[in-house]
Order: sequence, then C-alpha cells, then structure tokens
Amino acid sequence: MQLRSDSFENDQSIPAEFAFGKKAEPFALSDNRSPHLAWSNAPSVTRSFALTCIDNDVPSVGDDVNQPGRTVPADLPRVEFSHWLMANIPLECVELSAGACSDEVTPRGKRDPFGPPGSVQGVNSFTGWFAGDKDMSGEYLGYDGPCPPWNDARMHHYHFKVYALDVESLPLVKGFSLAELRAAMVGHVLAEAELVGRYSLNPVVKS
Repeated sequence: MQLRSDSFENDQSIPAEFAFGKKAEPFALSDNRSPHLAWSNAPSVTRSFALTCIDNDVPSVGDDVNQPGRTVPADLPRVEFSHWLMANIPLECVELSAGACSDEVTPRGKRDPFGPPGSVQGVNSFTGWFAGDKDMSGEYLGYDGPCPPWNDARMHHYHFKVYALDVESLPLVKGFSLAELRAAMVGHVLAEAELVGRYSLNPVVKS
C-alpha cells in the first residue's frame, strides 16, 4: 500500500499554505489547507480506510514554548500531537484534493469539517492547546495543520498515515480521540501507508 501527495514529497518540507501557522515576527496564522493525499494498492478485502496525522516532536514541557529570549531544547522529551483523525472513509475514496477538508483557520474549531460521505472525524490536539484561551478555545475537529513552537530547536515531523481496514465502519462518533481510534482499529488493520512531512517556524532550524 502506498500514500503520496501532490502537496509535498516524503520527508520534505510542508508548504506553509498547509499549515496552521507560518513564519512572521515571529508567527502568524496561515492558510490551514488540508494537503492533497492519494493512496493505492490496498488489499483486495479492504472495506474502509482511516487516516491520521500525528506530530511526534511536540515538547513534553511547555515552560519555554514561544517565550521570547528562550529556546525549546532539541533534546527535551517529546509527545504526540494529533492534527487529523478520520475514520469510516468509504472504500471508493482513495484521494483527497488539496483544501478539500480544511481551507482556513477556524477560531474555536470547525464544528462540521468536510469529509468523504459516511466518514467521521475526531478531535485534534489544538482542543487542549487552546484550552483557556478566550479567543481560540473550543473543540477542534478535523484537520488543523502544523504550528510548532517558533522557538523550538527541533524540526517537527508530521506523520500522515492511511489504514486499510477489514470493516465497513468503526463504532466511533464525531469527536473521537486518538486513543479511541487506535482501540477501535485493533484487529482490523490489513495494511497501512505513511507519508512524512517536515515543518518548523524557527528560522534557525534548517529543513
């Protein structure tokens, strides 16, 4: 099974138009378009697909994050940050065009993000990140793109994965979590494919 994108090459930089944040002085909101994705060669017995986008390079401690005059050290332990969770993608859907599922930053989160008919989308980690922010707090569903700390010394890697499943649908409802998706997929994954994009807002970090 293979996964590709016309928006970026594997292990190469993600263009800013597909990110939540872009470089400025020191940061600005970006276009937040979902990237083009296409997958192929799924097992013949596949009945549906699931999709995730996870950043594994998020600081485990936020003390230095986006603080002027400070740097998030590259060797700081890292945790996962969900940027996109989608399940019950119908068998006939093997491609998502650029901007099809997100085309802007939506303060407080998208309520009904667009997706293929029958699909269901989960909550991403911006929900927790913006908790307590009077202008941005809310439930963030669907795709919201890269926005790593602008003072992080580490390049961030965004792992887009598509899973071929042996069931037509998983018992998930809108707003499900990454843990719930993983639990629901146990025993049902026939194959998977991955595409990794790189992104940083720190001008010192070279892609």
